[in-house]
Amino acid sequence: MSGRPSFADAPLSALPPDPAFLRRTTGGVTIQLRVQPRARRTALECTAQGALKAAVTAPPEDGKANDAVVALLAQAWRLPKSTMAIVRGGTAREKTVGVSGEPDALVERIVEWMGKHG
Repeated sequence: MSGRPSFADAPLSALPPDPAFLRRTTGGVTIQLRVQPRARRTALECTAQGALKAAVTAPPEDGKANDAVVALLAQAWRLPKSTMAIVRGGTAREKTVGVSGEPDALVERIVEWMGKHG
């Protein structure tokens, strides 16, 4: 035991609700976010309403913005880019990103990021 509290050790009633932009699936999670291509700087933030916004400097051409979004999420959440894919909204600003892995571990990592940056 590492001494750090874990969501796995908590009773179900004590678990915080999942973020509004996140959905658990059998093979991981899906993330809904709004993307701003050609932004002045690259940033990932959670709005006061609980939405996830990604700003990337890449243009929305030839999948460059999508690749930048995947790279941004992978860096922020310390996950391999190979676990992520745009599953909906490839040419739209509103996107759904699938992240494969163990859902509980992914949610814990994303909620931890939100605690530090949200």
